[in-house]
Amino acid sequence: MSWTDIGELGAIPIRGSRIVKTNAGCIAIFRTTETEVFATSNKCAHKGGPLSEGIVHDRKITCPLHNWVFSLETGEAQGADVGRIKTYPVKIKNNRLLLDLDAINASAA
Repeated sequence: MSWTDIGELGAIPIRGSRIVKTNAGCIAIFRTTETEVFATSNKCAHKGGPLSEGIVHDRKITCPLHNWVFSLETGEAQGADVGRIKTYPVKIKNNRLLLDLDAINASAA
């Protein structure tokens, strides 16, 4: 794993997000609680909507275009919708966000 510092935890509000640009495309980082973050692709599996602009609730994200809901833990669409978004390893260490760029690059290959 290649953990890369992508910023301070406090830069993302609770139930908020930010985008990290990588060689494999934009990754959305979501903060669900004081000490919990998730990383996914920024494109909805349905129509490619910008997930980082969606609504974060519980451990889910709702796409702003057509209200598809995805689990931030697994990437699976919820309810009657069928699809999946990519998820990536992210962690918090000393109030810093660390993203595994090796996993992102491998999934893009």
